[in-house]
Amino acid sequence: MTTAPISNIRNFSIVAHIDHGKSTLADRLIQMTGGLTDREMAGKEQVLDSMDIERERGITIKAQTVRLNYRAKDGKDYIFNLMDTPGHVDFAYEVSRSLAACEGSLLVVDASQGVEAQTLANVYQALDNNHEIVPVLNKVDLPAAEPEKIRQQIEDVIGIDASDAVMISAKTGLGVPDVLEAIVTRLPPPKGDRDATLKALLVDSWYDVYLGVVVLIRVVDGTMKKGSRIRMMGTNAAYDVERVGFFTPKMEQVDELGPGEIGFITAAIKEVADTRVGDTITDDRKPVTEMLPGFKPAIPVVFCGLFPVDANDFETLRAAMGKLRLNDASFSYEMETSAALGFGFRCGFLGLLHLEIIQERLSREFDLNLIATAPSVIYKMHLTDGQEIEIHNPVDMPDVVKIADIEEPWIEATILTPDEYLGSVLKLCQDRRGAQKELTYVGSRAMVKYDLPLNEVVFDFYDRLKSVSKGYASFDYHLTDYKVADLVKMQILVNNEPVDALSMLVHRTRAEGRGRAMVEKMKELIPPHMFQIPIQAAIGGKVIARETVRALRKDVTAKCYGGDITRKRKLLEKQKEGKKKMRQFGKVDIPQEAFIAALKVDS
Repeated sequence: MTTAPISNIRNFSIVAHIDHGKSTLADRLIQMTGGLTDREMAGKEQVLDSMDIERERGITIKAQTVRLNYRAKDGKDYIFNLMDTPGHVDFAYEVSRSLAACEGSLLVVDASQGVEAQTLANVYQALDNNHEIVPVLNKVDLPAAEPEKIRQQIEDVIGIDASDAVMISAKTGLGVPDVLEAIVTRLPPPKGDRDATLKALLVDSWYDVYLGVVVLIRVVDGTMKKGSRIRMMGTNAAYDVERVGFFTPKMEQVDELGPGEIGFITAAIKEVADTRVGDTITDDRKPVTEMLPGFKPAIPVVFCGLFPVDANDFETLRAAMGKLRLNDASFSYEMETSAALGFGFRCGFLGLLHLEIIQERLSREFDLNLIATAPSVIYKMHLTDGQEIEIHNPVDMPDVVKIADIEEPWIEATILTPDEYLGSVLKLCQDRRGAQKELTYVGSRAMVKYDLPLNEVVFDFYDRLKSVSKGYASFDYHLTDYKVADLVKMQILVNNEPVDALSMLVHRTRAEGRGRAMVEKMKELIPPHMFQIPIQAAIGGKVIARETVRALRKDVTAKCYGGDITRKRKLLEKQKEGKKKMRQFGKVDIPQEAFIAALKVDS
């Protein structure tokens, strides 16, 4: 195994919008540098996307890293550490970790689609990390490709020189050798001092059944040796390093990692929670004084309750959550109970896609059947006695009399859309209580910036945006601040009993529409019982919408043929009395499908 001098190491990540070809380009680079043989690559697209769910959806969720050996045209041997990053807004936090460990980025832009919202977000993140950026135009072999136009677009929108952008087709391998040369000639080598005290950045960690916690590190100064004793500065825990190595994508063990190198260590660590992403690792005997800047911890934005359909699965769910938490540090959860749904967990996510992925992983990897309650965000409540509390769950909301005001989180959204859909996109944002900040043009596409309440976005904004723009609009957002809003708690009452799983905080102006949609949906979904069931949406004691599920009726007059009308009337009155009594004591069974569908209700 060759160890190259630090000047021959290149650490880089690939950043791009969803579907612009990051993982496919990573495949080609691995193939051309001989990281995997053609036989190992055969039949497997996107080698770095290891989860089934990543392959099916064609998206990258976890950032992956791989080390490649490359002999350049100048005859020298180089070591490339490549990080394939996710493009989705919900996994932007994975991107920020990868960027902190590299010195340069390949910016991949689809030559037929051009610059998208996520392209911008990820490039700005790379520029914040002082990266050298090499623009790469992918899919130039497509008939719709317009490389010259897109080059100009990169210069106009992002403001980086794209005159020497590398033209490639990652699928066919066209132009990929030029990318390898560009990495050598245009990206800077890492800096670091081999003789200094060990200082390494903890980039990622995940759980392996056989090895315990595997920690991905980027050595900044000093060397990470097998058998040495290390200390995590954030958690102040010390460990003995058992093995040191890197991925080619297969695990390869070595005796030590030098400055500028990216690799992994295992040290009999039991919990991933002990290895904080962004932490600094140093030598236990002579630690460094300064910690590395690291990066912001992931802050959950969307909360929702997850409950097992079958109450006996609760323990399985608890274990499954623990295991997922091992591999996904951005996912948080705590126990909660609900009268309608039993025991479950209140979970925090980075966004709706993250929520969907976690739900799917739970049902897939652990065979669990789950119900998710309506997603909500964190509200800040200022009480009349001067206290300030945070509410994740509308059920915990204090009495209205005690609340002075409620603040909700706002985001700044950047939307790029073809001109012909601009009208419907603007209307969608206006309907969601948005305030337009700016509107500019990027070639034939409009770029709109909007301030929007997060509450309106988590519901189904992304789906609606895709449908009004026929899938062409792209969207990226970041939290800005909290603003006071006129929010009310809306409850759904079934047979005069509140259903806690369906209560939500909504803006007063939107409450009636949302309430009406909910009760209409519930009416279709609750099967008829032997008595009439009123379904109401209420704010406090005021009912704002109502529907009634008709009772099942037995034909009690069937046996009266001919004869006096009073006999029939008497039987019908008796039935009416019975129904009234039933309604007082009757219990309404709300099927699980009703919950699931009602929570998906579209305003």
